[in-house]
Amino acid sequence: MFRSGAFVADHVSPVAGEQVQPNGVDLTVEAVFEQVEPGRIGRDGKRIGEREEIEPSVASAPEDTDAGVPTFRLSPGGYVARYGETISIPEGHVGYVLPRSSLMRNSAMLHTAVWDAGYTGRGEGLLEVNHDLELERGARIAQLVFARADHEETYDGSYQGENIE
Repeated sequence: MFRSGAFVADHVSPVAGEQVQPNGVDLTVEAVFEQVEPGRIGRDGKRIGEREEIEPSVASAPEDTDAGVPTFRLSPGGYVARYGETISIPEGHVGYVLPRSSLMRNSAMLHTAVWDAGYTGRGEGLLEVNHDLELERGARIAQLVFARADHEETYDGSYQGENIE
């Protein structure tokens, strides 16, 4: 059974009222990266390829509705999007991050993985852009949902505590 958005919100920080949905919490984009070196996934470990952070541009013209808002201007390609919220998956639950429909309607997709009970961090997702896209920092791009789940242990992997400054 999936949990309510109010329940999920208790495990996300920071969270604003407009992020809380009936069945989950919207996640925002904080940073965007482009992978510039190969990674490796082996049987006995992994190496994440080197990345470069994409700097958002800031429009300054008064007639521009985006004046002062940091905006990522993305060409078609694959990017890594870091969420702006710290998430803690409670025991007895599993987390799923799904793309908001606004991404799909703009020829973009967000790919994610299962988030195990016990994970805490500011996660990331693969942002696939198929047509030029302007994405404001702080825009809602995904929704986190929790489902009840049995498990033997809690997460204690290499991504525990990731991106927490």
